[in-house]
Amino acid sequence: MLYDMTQHKVSQILEVFTATQDEAVFLWHQELKPEFSNTLLAAILEQHRANYDLWHMEDFARRTDVPAEEIAATKRRIDRTNQIRNDLIEKIDNAILSAFAPHDAAPLHSETLGMMIDRLSILSLKLYHTEEELARTDVDNAHWARNGERRRILLEQRADLKECLLRIWSLACAGEVRIKLYRQLKMYNDPGLNPELYRNSAAPANGVFPK
Repeated sequence: MLYDMTQHKVSQILEVFTATQDEAVFLWHQELKPEFSNTLLAAILEQHRANYDLWHMEDFARRTDVPAEEIAATKRRIDRTNQIRNDLIEKIDNAILSAFAPHDAAPLHSETLGMMIDRLSILSLKLYHTEEELARTDVDNAHWARNGERRRILLEQRADLKECLLRIWSLACAGEVRIKLYRQLKMYNDPGLNPELYRNSAAPANGVFPK
């Protein structure tokens, strides 16, 4: 069970998570699929894929050489995918918390493990695309220097985040820190909760459009 894990075991798991995130980004860029058998790792990669898709949608949305209609459609896909991303953070937290022993008296930690894993996902994407910039041959030395420094900072930030995640996860396993599921409760995608939608459309109060 996860709550029986030692700090060393949690550290090993985190190394697998980050290595798998990096490998997945590489494979997806080659239009290949990573293989996995662990349920928690599957949830982490599913959430990582949402961040991967968001990254490339955000890049496209900043183009100025395509019709405005395409940009608008992409912005809507970004909204939907970001909702999926946040739902999958909750899925990760549910998977982890389901294996924790209850420690209701322990001090509460506000950021969930899923949120921290989401931040690791984004750092993995930043590192991959920084490496892409360092591999370019059509740029000057200033571009390489800038991205070399960027890579150094990103690696430091990922090491710091892994250390923080290791500490909180280990303390939670030992019952010294309490973590709980925090619902994202996004409102902007819900036609029954976003005033810009329900004031300017036929959206029903329950947020469900008729088919």
